[in-house]
Amino acid sequence: MSDKNRLVLAYSGGLDTSVAIPYLKERTGKDVVAVSLDVGQGGESLETIKQRALACGAVEAYVVDAREEFADEYCMLALKANAMYEGVYPLVSAISRPLISKHLVRAAHQFGADTISHGCTGKGNDQVRFEVSIASIDPTLKAISPIRDLSLTRDVEIAFAKEHQLPIEQTEKSPYSIDQNVWGRAIETGFLEDPWNAPTKDCYTYTDDPAFPPVEDEVTIEFKEGVPVKIDGRDVTPLQAIEEMNRRAGAQGIGRIDLIEDRLVGIKSRELYEAPGAVALITAHQELENCCLEREQHRIKRDLDKRWAELVYDAQWFSPAVRSLNAFIEETQKYVSGEIRMTLHGGRAVVTGRRSDTSLYDYKLATYDSGDTFDQKSSNGFIDIYGLPSRVAAARDVRFGNGIEVPENTVE
Repeated sequence: MSDKNRLVLAYSGGLDTSVAIPYLKERTGKDVVAVSLDVGQGGESLETIKQRALACGAVEAYVVDAREEFADEYCMLALKANAMYEGVYPLVSAISRPLISKHLVRAAHQFGADTISHGCTGKGNDQVRFEVSIASIDPTLKAISPIRDLSLTRDVEIAFAKEHQLPIEQTEKSPYSIDQNVWGRAIETGFLEDPWNAPTKDCYTYTDDPAFPPVEDEVTIEFKEGVPVKIDGRDVTPLQAIEEMNRRAGAQGIGRIDLIEDRLVGIKSRELYEAPGAVALITAHQELENCCLEREQHRIKRDLDKRWAELVYDAQWFSPAVRSLNAFIEETQKYVSGEIRMTLHGGRAVVTGRRSDTSLYDYKLATYDSGDTFDQKSSNGFIDIYGLPSRVAAARDVRFGNGIEVPENTVE
């Protein structure tokens, strides 16, 4: 049963959300329950964050190590869907928000809150992702953003923190807005808002400069039904696979992305991303699908992968459409098992080998050497039937004077 005097806050431990605890209490009259998740973003421990939340006035602090859950249930779905928004961005923030939202709702139920608060601005994608996800799970819960709805600006935050003597170290603010998790890292704002400005070295932490790579790194990744299960013969969990490929691909400068992105709210935004593990794993997974998926199934899946990425980017993780796409994608992964060998070097992950017991590649059909089992004479009838619609249409065009004109030979 909900308590109208409690709200749940998505709490990061930073200045914004630390100030939000007493600020929300003062402005709304509600006690605040702080919720923090570890999705592989690094930084402070959950215990440190929990104690800071309580010291800032939270009546409860709900903290969860969600790294395995995030990798297993969210990153692996994105991997199976080869999810790349606008062809390049592997949905770093977009797939973490539904997980965080799920735990926010769980905390609201556990502690009897009727409102959920987040720290998003009014012009980004994440406000939509949080609130649509929350409403999809429990439409009775209300949502509020202190920055968007209660005029909590940066100068107000600093003054409020000093006035209330909050236990927060005010370090020099980064010129960038950064969101990161084990699947990748997003960097925006500051001088990057001018799309002519090139990124500087200080933008990057997950990847080294690809212009000065170490010696090339060869890696073999084994998949079982679309999920990485071994790296170089060693068993790995999904989380371990992502973390190892983050290290190895990141050392080679793989996964740096710089694009003008179409935001859900209708504006274009300049975004930088680092996603070394995600890019390397998706590259390997796509190549294994090339071997294992039937042609028409593969064509349909490529179209639906694009749609999946767009829908998830657009806050539709819990929608009926995405659930239906998930069912199709999961069915396609039944035979996506085998090994992919890649060379990682200088910003590129290049596939150099593939093998799979469930591959549809047949050497005897593909070879041009002796032992070829493909009956080339069959192609005569195939071409005759396949080209029939084109020949019938061409005959009609000629009949009505619309045939394709062939230029006369002008060579002397």
